[in-house]
Amino acid sequence: MPILDKNNPSQVAAYNRYMQNSPWANATQDIAWSKVKSDWLNEQVYLEKNGEIVAAVSLLIKKVFGKASMIYATRGPICDFADTALVQELMQEVDLAAKKHNAFLFRMDPELPRNPQLEDAYRKLGYLVRNDQCDKYDLIQPRYNMILRLDGLTFDELMPCFSEKTRYNIRLARRKGVTVRYSRSQEDLKTFYELYKITAVRDKIGYRPYEYFLKMLNAFGESQLRIYIAEHEGQALSGAICIHYGNKTWYIYGASSNEKRNLMPNYAMQAEMIQWGVENGSEIYDFGGVFILDKSNGLYKFKESFCRREGATEFIGEFDKVYNRFFYTGFTTVVPQIQRLRARTTKAKERKIEEEQRRNKEEEDIRRQQQAK
Repeated sequence: MPILDKNNPSQVAAYNRYMQNSPWANATQDIAWSKVKSDWLNEQVYLEKNGEIVAAVSLLIKKVFGKASMIYATRGPICDFADTALVQELMQEVDLAAKKHNAFLFRMDPELPRNPQLEDAYRKLGYLVRNDQCDKYDLIQPRYNMILRLDGLTFDELMPCFSEKTRYNIRLARRKGVTVRYSRSQEDLKTFYELYKITAVRDKIGYRPYEYFLKMLNAFGESQLRIYIAEHEGQALSGAICIHYGNKTWYIYGASSNEKRNLMPNYAMQAEMIQWGVENGSEIYDFGGVFILDKSNGLYKFKESFCRREGATEFIGEFDKVYNRFFYTGFTTVVPQIQRLRARTTKAKERKIEEEQRRNKEEEDIRRQQQAK
């Protein structure tokens, strides 16, 4: 059974070569990503023909119900997904791993655009295809990514692809003295992390522990991962984690201060990271996912301003192979409901706090008016 023996250097080297040089390469399918997700078990499965690897998939494995596990191939498999016969052959090996880990579900979500014909082909093979009928609580990854095609152009040649306001903001940041640098130092990682916590509080979202990013830094090499910091007069205003892997440069995490936002440091930082994508020969620069395709949403508005030419890229969705229907039903219904309930509860608490703050402000204004009289 071609499950990768990670204690065999020659096997690991061949596997890494295939994963990194494949036209379908994705950082989340590299062995390095399994080191980042160290709270999951992992296996790597591959197929060989004539002594060469022709398909592979990295599996993240987590126990969900007692000894019953789910298996997730983040943005996998790495092969021609349209070759359903090849994928089915690879799946025979995945089935053996699923049996080994008592899996009730195998899920894969290849990074491919929507393709109704291909989706139907997999439905006929017995997969449950999840996209249109799902919201953000049902899916592990966003359905939409904002992707800028670099097409061998220089940064200056790409600038007209951005919105007029974005071009202005990039130039404004330069004029105002915003500078951008990159490194792989833990000191800069800590700077990024402090900005990341500020962003999470401001946007009212959860955030990962520092150790998660440290594992990412240690897992990916110098040519693959950079920490970017945008500064003004020595003050860190923005930070990002950017990964180059295969034919893609990926803006995976971003953060910003509440200070000097009028200097547009986020735009200056994006310009530098896109420039890295140009220099390393990437075909695309990936701004990451969005859940809402509406300019009233700040995240979408920002990313869309760089991807005005392409618009949002809708991915094909998730493909589930079910091994135990009872556990699968519980996992796909109960878990999203809990997440929706948590979201509603959090929003209710936020509204209550905002209302209390509003009343306190009104009472304070009344007191001040009375004192002024």
